[in-house]
Amino acid sequence: MNRLTPEHLKALREQYPRGCRVRLNHMNDPYRPDLKEGSLGTVIRVDDIGTIHVVWDCGSSLGVAYGVDFCTVMKSEGVKRDD
Repeated sequence: MNRLTPEHLKALREQYPRGCRVRLNHMNDPYRPDLKEGSLGTVIRVDDIGTIHVVWDCGSSLGVAYGVDFCTVMKSEGVKRDD
């Protein structure tokens, strides 16, 4: 299991703030054929173990598991912050 330091978790939350749009690069879940490379979604939060919780445009709300699945930020304008 990949462990996050508090500093790395803070950086991950800054990289994936609530409201940012992401593109799925890889997800290791054979039971979700609707979530493919290139799927788009909106981040709702990053939890304490680094899972990026996303509401995907296809209707799924499956999280991106830290160190297993990968996504990238698409744009940053109009991002809502929890400050």
